Amino acid sequence: MPIFMDRHIVPGIEAKHAAQAHREDLRIQDEYGCRCMTYWVDEDRGSAFCLIDAPDIESVKQMHDRAHGLIPHDIIQVNSNVVEAFLGRISDPEAYKDLADPDLKIFNDPAFRIIMVAKTRDIQLLKHGIGLEKSKKLISLYHEVMRQELLNFEGRQVETEDFGFVASFVSVTQAVNCAVSVQEKLHFAAELLELRIGLNAGMPVDKSKDLFGDTVKMADYLCWMGSGNQIVLASIIKEIYKGDAKSQYASTLFKWLKPVDENILQMLMDTLSGHFQNAKWSVNDFCIKMSMSKSKLYRKSTELLGMSPNELLREYRLVNALVLLRTNRNIAETAFDSGFSSPSYFIKCFQERFNTSPLNYQKALF
Repeated sequence: MPIFMDRHIVPGIEAKHAAQAHREDLRIQDEYGCRCMTYWVDEDRGSAFCLIDAPDIESVKQMHDRAHGLIPHDIIQVNSNVVEAFLGRISDPEAYKDLADPDLKIFNDPAFRIIMVAKTRDIQLLKHGIGLEKSKKLISLYHEVMRQELLNFEGRQVETEDFGFVASFVSVTQAVNCAVSVQEKLHFAAELLELRIGLNAGMPVDKSKDLFGDTVKMADYLCWMGSGNQIVLASIIKEIYKGDAKSQYASTLFKWLKPVDENILQMLMDTLSGHFQNAKWSVNDFCIKMSMSKSKLYRKSTELLGMSPNELLREYRLVNALVLLRTNRNIAETAFDSGFSSPSYFIKCFQERFNTSPLNYQKALF
């Protein structure tokens, strides 16, 4: 059966309340063909999350409704391996018993996580730029440092197909310190790799249909902002970070994002994501969608991402073309699917940006 995670928004919820509701679910779960695997409760943020093996979403809703009346606000289908990678478990942790109710097992384990996305230069382009042997050693060093620093700072690696290297942390201080340590350990190698790190935080179930989908996506967007070896931090990270933000490296290594700029960045990138494949999409369309004048859009685009809207659109298309070339698409299909008006123009832009042709890039893949 599929596995679902739901989110209950319950202001004022306490660990004891969540334990009581979970116990009621367990009592009737068989009647709905469900298996309640575990739950997380976040008292500070008034939320609880249930992990349930169930026939379908409707069965989850009906079981909750009859058990305690707390209907989930959101439900998504999840992979248990991904849940464990992000949250560290898929079954109940150790609990303590309530003296007034001995059969009640209580635990307070928030599902709020700090998410780190780390991205490097495309591997094939790296091989083309510095040679096969040197690039192999560089990538090997990168993976070795990442694994070791995650171990040192209690991070968990998450396997994803779309967002480069993704890791999950319980502690924001550990996450920030891990990112700093990775940059310091790699040093000059980080420059060759063009390493970019974005840090964000959030809940496992939100608007996205993927686990931590919105949080990971924004962390990925932050990677577009970094210059040099900067670590770009979402506004929520700055709010909860307990480290010494005024340290000697803070002004150069960190880039803090204000909430208003974070919203603009998300609008910019979401707009690109939704329209980059349309070859007729222009800056005028961009302005209309963003509700901005050309001058304001230009100012915000260059301020946040170091590129004009036209440059940003072309860069976004080229980055997506790299992904498409790793599939079975030919050059012409890749050109049109990534939003270029013609294969010849695509080849010209690709050559100028990456110093190799799309065909040579694709040949090196196979």
